[in-house]
Amino acid sequence: MPIAERGTVNITVLEQTKSVPSGTTVAECLPGLRDPKGYPYLGAIANNRLVSLDAPLSTDTQLTPVIVRHPAGASIYRRCSTYLLFAAFAELYPDRKLQIGQSMGNGYHFRVNGNGNGKDGKHEPIDLQKVTARMRRFVDEKAPFEHQVLPIELAEDLFAEKGRQDKVRLLRVWPSGLVHVVSLGEFTDIDHGPVPLDASAIDDFELIAKEPGFILHFSSLRSPVWRGEPWTASEKLFETYNETRVWNEILGVDTVGDLNELCLNGGVLDIIRITEGFHEKKIARIADMISERPDVRLVLIAGPSSSGKTTFSKRLAIQMRVNGIRPKTVSLDNYYVDREQTPRHPDGTFDFEAVEAIDLALFNEQLAALLDGQEIKTPKFDFNTGLRTGPEKWQPMRLDEGEVLMIEGIHGLNDRLTESIPSNKKFRIFVSALTQLVLDSANRIPTSDARLIRRIVRDRRYRGYSAAETIASWASVRRGERRNIFPFQDHSDVMFNSALVYEPAVLKVLADRYLLEVPRDHPSAVTAHSLRKFLQLFVPIFIDDVPRGSILREFIGGSFFHY
Repeated sequence: MPIAERGTVNITVLEQTKSVPSGTTVAECLPGLRDPKGYPYLGAIANNRLVSLDAPLSTDTQLTPVIVRHPAGASIYRRCSTYLLFAAFAELYPDRKLQIGQSMGNGYHFRVNGNGNGKDGKHEPIDLQKVTARMRRFVDEKAPFEHQVLPIELAEDLFAEKGRQDKVRLLRVWPSGLVHVVSLGEFTDIDHGPVPLDASAIDDFELIAKEPGFILHFSSLRSPVWRGEPWTASEKLFETYNETRVWNEILGVDTVGDLNELCLNGGVLDIIRITEGFHEKKIARIADMISERPDVRLVLIAGPSSSGKTTFSKRLAIQMRVNGIRPKTVSLDNYYVDREQTPRHPDGTFDFEAVEAIDLALFNEQLAALLDGQEIKTPKFDFNTGLRTGPEKWQPMRLDEGEVLMIEGIHGLNDRLTESIPSNKKFRIFVSALTQLVLDSANRIPTSDARLIRRIVRDRRYRGYSAAETIASWASVRRGERRNIFPFQDHSDVMFNSALVYEPAVLKVLADRYLLEVPRDHPSAVTAHSLRKFLQLFVPIFIDDVPRGSILREFIGGSFFHY
């Protein structure tokens, strides 16, 4: 028996509830298309699902419009800025292939190839001013973002005719017989998320030459008007990204579709072995760099959450021992100040990630003594009481000839942590998971999403936190990283990219299960739903195929290292 349609539904938006006919769109329920401060609405959260403004509402709905300052809004803004760029290219350079790359500063890097398959050809000069002018015409004309729902066979034919084999490969494992597509001008893409009604909501951007290619620079995303901030980015980070990109091209794995084909055709085990071998070769090279600097007595390892710092440290220690260097570790956890002396956030909660949460004076004093050959007694911190234990429980420690002190922690590259040690005695390493795999030529995989999935799996398996709790805390974690970690990444002597091209296909097996545990009425359900949609695009790889020494084992378990 068919379910009768409701004639009216109750929509609660901006603390007001009203009855509207079933099928009324999100935009029609809003008081306007901009908030009181002038920010355009880019989408909305409807009953903890992120939707487009033209989505019809057929049930009672709690509706929250999304602007660019919301994390989901920033994602929509960046994706739709990319659509503007691709739409301009489709008109001006129809025979050239535009390829999205890494996030750099407040923008994305793009490369241009001379043909449509994305594998051949080198970057060819283009007229960035002409492209920018066409993008701005889309904005001024309020060009609409148009939606269609196609049978998967028609979608495959559509993209094949346009020479977009990367999208055809992605559709080969599509989880539905229908494909939602979105179009702007001559450009059509698989619909990977909400879009605003038209291009006028995406009006702050510029194109900046950056070989090999250019940068699509977004506005600060903090103001409803363009403020003209100069684009800046880390050159070391750019070099690290490019190293991984070139390596992925050698492997022939640029996109999720490439990886899926290898999974289905039996070639993924070779990819796993080669990528793990690349990691080991890079770690061995870093150990050699340390050996080449005989004055180094202190190795500092820093990086954001879930970057794999711990496993990296253990593998580096092995390679250092191969070179005749004996690493010795000291835990920063034991140098916390007493709980009541810990800095606080504006809301009064403790800020354990602030560098001032560490007893910097004691730490520097003991570091200097260790490197001077003296014996010290390292403190012991009791996390249950929030106090340092009495000196009778402190442990003796000495750094002997041929030994090097290794310290891993978020503040490792902050000079305040080790200001008593001369620079020539320090070797600094920055570790992060900088994924270079993309969904297809127009759609990135955000590095922060890749790390969040790692953290969800680790926290759920080993730290007693649900996926909902991990997602809820992620914004705070990211704020701490922007304040305490990323500003110091260029202080490093070397960067190590811990991302593995195959890892989302492994993490999917566990993460999808844990994300299903998030209640639909929980605020984390918005992110959980988006992550599940993303993971559905991967052919799973069995956990047993992951080597036991892999950095990925830090999150999925089964490592031969002890944590």
